[in-house]
Amino acid sequence: KLAKIRDIPLELIDDFPDHPFKVRDDEDMVQLVESVKERGVITPATVRQKEDGRYELISGHRRKRACELAGFETLRCEVVDLTRDEATILMVESNFQRSQILPSEKAFAYKMRLEAMNRQAGRPKKENSTPVVSDFERQRTNEVLANEVGESREQIRRYIRLTNLVPELLDLVDEGRMKMRPAVEISFLDEDCQRDLVDEIDLNDCTPSHDQTIRMRKMFEEKKPLCRSRNPISVRELC
Repeated sequence: KLAKIRDIPLELIDDFPDHPFKVRDDEDMVQLVESVKERGVITPATVRQKEDGRYELISGHRRKRACELAGFETLRCEVVDLTRDEATILMVESNFQRSQILPSEKAFAYKMRLEAMNRQAGRPKKENSTPVVSDFERQRTNEVLANEVGESREQIRRYIRLTNLVPELLDLVDEGRMKMRPAVEISFLDEDCQRDLVDEIDLNDCTPSHDQTIRMRKMFEEKKPLCRSRNPISVRELC
């Protein structure tokens, strides 16, 4: 179906479910609000219509926020006919054009997009046809994703592992206080051990090295005492 351009009331536009990219009221947003006030929304946002008649925002979350702050009641939108998985892939692609993307944003975006690609790859191409293993010329979907975003498969795997961190540890990665590789090792610990580690980091104002997190993961997988409930994590082990 052909896309349609229309002005849609903001109150009818819902954010994309579990949207992984943060919309910040920062200096860039201030500039965007001023631009919207002066010239309107130059590039329409992208939405798809839902069964209940409302609209789901695929691309343009910052533009929508800018319109809200500028006092506008509508958002210029392109209405497209997409499935949920197609919309997920487009949402990730469009947001990856941002100049700055946090590790946590990449982590959840890669996970959402890979899951959508995997579902698409496992669907039959036509009704009543034999299910296929992949629609991507026998390439694994993670290889396709790696080629499209310019990251190695291993790096994408590391990013997706970050989605297993508790929010406090993920914030440390976003802030640059914890590197990727130690964070990946910690992601294999359960939630109780991760939260004990957060307490120790806050108490001692330090984060574990890669070698230390490798030992933590090994102890955890060997079911040796690690969490505070069984044995406190040693300060020396951290610092």
